[in-house]
Amino acid sequence: MDNRTKTWLIVGGIIVGVIIIALMIYWMIGDWQGYYGYGMMGGSFGGMWIIMPILMVVFWGLVIWGLIALFRSTSRSGDSGSLPQESALELLKKRYARGEISKEEFEEKKKDLS
Repeated sequence: MDNRTKTWLIVGGIIVGVIIIALMIYWMIGDWQGYYGYGMMGGSFGGMWIIMPILMVVFWGLVIWGLIALFRSTSRSGDSGSLPQESALELLKKRYARGEISKEEFEEKKKDLS
């Protein structure tokens, strides 16, 4: 996982945390002020009708965002895990060592590379 993905995960986590804390404070203030009723909409669940849809949207948004981030990080070509590319001079030296090119060709191509 690269630094950019880690940064976005941290930022996303902070945003979600702030939203959840704000909703919990709203819920507690609503109960404290005496918004009581009967059933699910009252008592200790006095602001859940606002909190639950927001939390559901946040949850599914995070799931979709996480899947997209995972897909992007696994679909990148040439990322970590690949071997470092050899320089042209190293390849030229190997070809000369294997006898694929003569000394004159080696010197000429070496001159072209520098």
